[in-house]
Amino acid sequence: MNRVIVNEFITLDGVAEDPDGSAGTAAGGWAFRHGPEAVAGDKFKLGSRLDTGALLLGRGTWQLFSRLWPSRSDDFSTRMNTAPKWVVSRTLTDVSAWSNSTVIGGELTDEVRRLRGERDVIVIGSTSVVQTLMEHDLVDEYRLLVFPTVLGTGRRLFTDPAVARDLRLVSVEQNGAAALLLRYEKTG
Repeated sequence: MNRVIVNEFITLDGVAEDPDGSAGTAAGGWAFRHGPEAVAGDKFKLGSRLDTGALLLGRGTWQLFSRLWPSRSDDFSTRMNTAPKWVVSRTLTDVSAWSNSTVIGGELTDEVRRLRGERDVIVIGSTSVVQTLMEHDLVDEYRLLVFPTVLGTGRRLFTDPAVARDLRLVSVEQNGAAALLLRYEKTG
């Protein structure tokens, strides 16, 4: 069965905003302060899912990734570069900067349901996209790379009481010296 898998860098207090500092927020760069071993490579343990799944990215995440990934050629980067990419944007029309990218033309939730019927849908970052998917109960799994940082401010991943639910812990794995990869599935 195909799944919608959300992958996020997140702080102990639930902030998912600007983990690499590229957005220029005052607290940005919090994930990258913990060293490259915590953030490099296949940190979300996606493995072969990238070979058969599709990436779903919001405009901001796609724009950042389209500047970073195409010039990389290690095994994980090759998987990222060859995977089909669906971009959620009302303003972008040209997504040729990163191979296999397509702007979603229809309603996001309808397109995700259609894509999930064909393959896994892998969302990286893209907090506003994730929150829309949560509102429509379309997230099957969360892979949260939790860093020992408390910011006290910033955009959080879980903000809407209407999407409250219980999740089932699938695994916990240390990633680098500081981060933990927590995998949760939707129950029921």
